[in-house]
Amino acid sequence: MRIAMLSPIAWRTPPRHYGPWEYVVSILTEGLVERGIDVTLFATGDSITKGKLVSKCPRGYEEDEEIIPKVWECLHISECFERGDEFDIIHNHFDYLPLTYTAMTNTPVLTTIHGFSSPKILPVYKKYNGNTFYVSISDTDRSPELDYIATVHHGIDLNRFTFREEEGEYLLFFGRIHHDKGAREAIEIARRVYMKLVIAGIIQDREYFERNIQPFLDKEKIEYVGPAGPEKRNVLLGGAYALLHPINFDEPFGLSVIEAMACGTPVVAFKRGSMSEVIRDGRTGFIVSSIEEAVEKLFKVKELDRYECRKWVEEKFSADRMVDDYIRIYEEILNR
Repeated sequence: MRIAMLSPIAWRTPPRHYGPWEYVVSILTEGLVERGIDVTLFATGDSITKGKLVSKCPRGYEEDEEIIPKVWECLHISECFERGDEFDIIHNHFDYLPLTYTAMTNTPVLTTIHGFSSPKILPVYKKYNGNTFYVSISDTDRSPELDYIATVHHGIDLNRFTFREEEGEYLLFFGRIHHDKGAREAIEIARRVYMKLVIAGIIQDREYFERNIQPFLDKEKIEYVGPAGPEKRNVLLGGAYALLHPINFDEPFGLSVIEAMACGTPVVAFKRGSMSEVIRDGRTGFIVSSIEEAVEKLFKVKELDRYECRKWVEEKFSADRMVDDYIRIYEEILNR
């Protein structure tokens, strides 16, 4: 089986700190290679893989302002599809744009839809519905206007996350600094329970950060520690009392949620998007509807079994399970 894995080029694959789509692509690619599958990864030139790397773009455009995104996206995607007949399947993780290249090859194209940035992108997906294959990353992140071959929840490399039996003394917000992710709400929750809050993640909306986050930073009660790569992420997640995830949008999945639970850290999240699929409410965390309810539930976090959080991720969200799911989908597509 020969797979062309088309990764985004915003960040390196795997990313140094932020880059959730590239992160999932890397886990899947390396897992497939370990199973003996021939994988060619189309990604940035500085990407790291045990598969075959093909690149047109030297670095991620979010890491080099000299790189014009649309120019290099065109070169990147066309390189994959011009070589499409060399492969049995093209697995697209690049959102909707590569769908417009599918007429260049007879090779079946599978697209993992990592979320809908806007309903306005649906016309592209609808045009190619039935001619290509779609995977959703949660059941709640499906459009009723599209057909899907399966839902595949993300999986993580559990060896990168250390289980911590003892609860921490601080709350953690881990994600991009943007209204969607609820960093301001996390501050309000932490202040109400008189606990320290550590904020980690890239600043995606500078104005939001300066208006809603920066005025509260004091390093004693509210601390911003910047983006966090793999080692720092493991320490931060494992050392927390709880991860706060007070999202203001319908989260397609939520990698930080399963990463926290892999370390044994429970999650308190707003009831939006995929949270009911990712968190076992009342066992690995709490799903709440308001700041007030989050405050109430935080006092009950200490009653949760941190080992059960880890076990939940081992059973439901391992890299091996994700790789198995995709291999079955590849086989189904080829058998058709």
